[in-house]
Amino acid sequence: MSIELNHTIIWTTDKAVSAQFLGGILDLPVGEQTGPFLPIQLSNHVTLDFADGAPVRPQHYAFLVNDEEFDVAFGRIKEAGIEYWADPGHQRPGELNDRLGGRGVYFSDPDGHNMELLTRA
Repeated sequence: MSIELNHTIIWTTDKAVSAQFLGGILDLPVGEQTGPFLPIQLSNHVTLDFADGAPVRPQHYAFLVNDEEFDVAFGRIKEAGIEYWADPGHQRPGELNDRLGGRGVYFSDPDGHNMELLTRA
């Protein structure tokens, strides 16, 4: 049996703001609204479905990217003045990590979801 993650819902206080924020960092277009969801399609056929719902409990979302994608996305994070950390607990501000010989960074979205970009899993 082959099991694949198809989609996940990211609860937000404003799905348009949150979808545009992450889509801008990852250079991915925000799709057309489908029912209550505003989707972003990832390259591995997984959809992030942004939906309004309060209260929002922050979650963790990690995105495996190649080195070039990391450089571009990290450049957008810095250019936008978004705070970033080398660790999930946000104890090392303004740093990247080098776990497994790659690079990683954590940053928060508008609702406090802990987003991660990493080049090695």
